[in-house]
Amino acid sequence: MKNEKLSGILILFALIFSTAGIMAQERAVDSTNSVVRTMNDKDLQWGPCPDFMPNGCEIAVLHGDPAKRNVDILFKVAAGSDIPNHAHTSAERMVLLSGEMEVTYEGEQTRKLKEGSYAYGPAQKPHSARCGGSGPCVLFIAFEEPLDAYAVQK
Repeated sequence: MKNEKLSGILILFALIFSTAGIMAQERAVDSTNSVVRTMNDKDLQWGPCPDFMPNGCEIAVLHGDPAKRNVDILFKVAAGSDIPNHAHTSAERMVLLSGEMEVTYEGEQTRKLKEGSYAYGPAQKPHSARCGGSGPCVLFIAFEEPLDAYAVQK
């Protein structure tokens, strides 16, 4: 587990460096002003997910700095993608913006999310997911702690 968490932390740093342009853009915005974006905004800068995630997985930072508390992101995977068992240091609050997704948290029954569904995931709780075949899944995710994700063996 320590090697997996270390790997996840290294992936986090890679993600942070790959989103440096986004973070610089956010710093330039007065934090007292509101932010309005959609998942289709042309100015969103999509970056790669950690290596253990499915091919084509992408993340875009909507607001905040991934290395600091309270960061909001979009997480996108292709239809039919399996998201392997993983966990986060932070709790996460999610709203599915597109697609259909089945999410399974360790020790719990699988739940099906449809567009507009809200889900809460406790910190450190392993979970996996599958994006249905009807179209890509895009999740809005709000992290309380700095952004990370690390693989967890079942």
